[in-house]
Amino acid sequence: MTGKAWITALIAAGAAAALLAGSSWAQDSADDAPQYSKSGADTCLGCHGGSPEVDDIFHTRHARPDDPRTPFGKGQLQCEACHGPGGAHTKRPKRGEQRIPVVQFGRGKVTPIRDQNRMCLGCHDSQLPEWHASAHDDREVGCADCHDIHAKHDPVRAKATQAEVCGTCHQTQKAETLLPFAHPVREGQMGCTSCHTPHGSMTDASLKGDTVNETCFQCHADKRGPFLWEHAPATEDCRLCHKPHGSANLSMLSQRAPFLCQQCHGREGHPSVPGLPASLPGGAPSASLLASGCANCHTQVHGSNHPSGRRLTR
Repeated sequence: MTGKAWITALIAAGAAAALLAGSSWAQDSADDAPQYSKSGADTCLGCHGGSPEVDDIFHTRHARPDDPRTPFGKGQLQCEACHGPGGAHTKRPKRGEQRIPVVQFGRGKVTPIRDQNRMCLGCHDSQLPEWHASAHDDREVGCADCHDIHAKHDPVRAKATQAEVCGTCHQTQKAETLLPFAHPVREGQMGCTSCHTPHGSMTDASLKGDTVNETCFQCHADKRGPFLWEHAPATEDCRLCHKPHGSANLSMLSQRAPFLCQQCHGREGHPSVPGLPASLPGGAPSASLLASGCANCHTQVHGSNHPSGRRLTR
């Protein structure tokens, strides 16, 4: 049997074993079925043990022997619950031949990404009902590309380190979080999952809320409304004025005021051009506009409930 055929057989057997019962399944199988190693994890550790990258799994939830739901739980298959049957892998290969591989995790490995993820979903599929409709699955992102299940503390599950993991692919967004005005991601007070659901969502950009605004309102509830006097852009989409991952402008605005406002509002009949006295309409200085912007007067730019707030000034 070729190495490629062995991989397919190993994956199929490992997925079935992870869902069914423990090692007795392999013993009752046909003679030509992939076999499990005799000593489970002890066999694996004989070659692969001794490094934190491997041994730290014993400090994780996957290696709890008292929990029958885990690979190391009673009657289950330990390392081979995820990596597939390793009986053939443990045998010394013949001269000139390569060792029969088991399921390997991570990009660039011999095991295809879809087959890697299938092993993870053998246990986690019910927890991730929208995964198969997600952008990550569509682009063949592997579970192991983001998660490190052997680590004591999976970096992608901690707010302090999550953005660094996501930033390996989403480099533009990572760069924006380093700008002067940004959400407190680099301070570890927020993570990417504060706004996004990476395992799948029916919303734009896998947002947690049904819309962009609903996601923002989870923290910025004072901007929700409803307002007696509404500002149309704020009601439609926060991103019309703000850059959610970070900006060089105050309040994460996409442009400085008043230039941002002038994308919609003309200057006719209104002294809306900031600058020195000589450059203002009529050569008269405006204390409200010098070194400032429209929000000096129109303070309620997200909406107002004041009876006289039609122009969002109060």
